[in-house]
Amino acid sequence: MKIKYLHTMVRVKDLDVSMHFYCTLLGLEEMRRFESESGRFTLVYLAPADQPEAILELTYNWDGDDGLPSDSRHFGHLAYEVEDIYALCAFLKKNGVIVNRPPRDGRMAFVRSPDNISIEFLQAGDALPLAEPWASMESVGIW
Repeated sequence: MKIKYLHTMVRVKDLDVSMHFYCTLLGLEEMRRFESESGRFTLVYLAPADQPEAILELTYNWDGDDGLPSDSRHFGHLAYEVEDIYALCAFLKKNGVIVNRPPRDGRMAFVRSPDNISIEFLQAGDALPLAEPWASMESVGIW
């Protein structure tokens, strides 16, 4: 049996807020969009510009998600490799994103999306040298 990766889907509560997080702050680009008037939902497919196969599908239900399970912890997390984990975490923090698991080791960090989805960042190549304020920063919440 052969399988092919298609995408990862996450439900979002506010499409504009989520687009700002994933596109403006994380740098993903909208690849395509599908709106269903009869189904009352919008699907937005995002990916890094140089990795169009690494698709994240945002599912926005126009009438809300009341009645659906609200615990996103069952999802797990999204993971992205980054060029400079310290610079990215500083940028996200400056823009109001809580760094739940700071990159104390110069290698790994976690944040949460506006919809409580865990996002893992891994430093490309070797871990960066330990640096403040990250090395002594405590974790916040869960990731």
